[in-house]
Amino acid sequence: MDTLNKYRKIIEKVLKNYINITYANGEIENEIILDRMNDRYLVMSLGWENVRRIHGCVVHIDIIDGLVWIQRDGTEDGIATELEQEGIPKNKIVLGFHEPDVRQHTGYAVA
Repeated sequence: MDTLNKYRKIIEKVLKNYINITYANGEIENEIILDRMNDRYLVMSLGWENVRRIHGCVVHIDIIDGLVWIQRDGTEDGIATELEQEGIPKNKIVLGFHEPDVRQHTGYAVA
């Protein structure tokens, strides 16, 4: 399996862990949006918390030029660690939600 397909499968596997999360306050569900053609992967939360509409991105990951960009990470423990544990090297993961000047201090890829 080539590296790009390996990364795609790992990302999808990790994101699937988030669809079964239950929320104590409201009727909220998570769904995964997979755009394999453009290498965009999202977990979205949808539902209601009492009278308040919930619609937001929990996780957004892109694969750009062979690097795994975490554009948004709303998880408690950090999705980067899970991606590493499944086999994506730390030097191939960009924490895109950090400012470019900060990324060099994270131990992850700088782009």
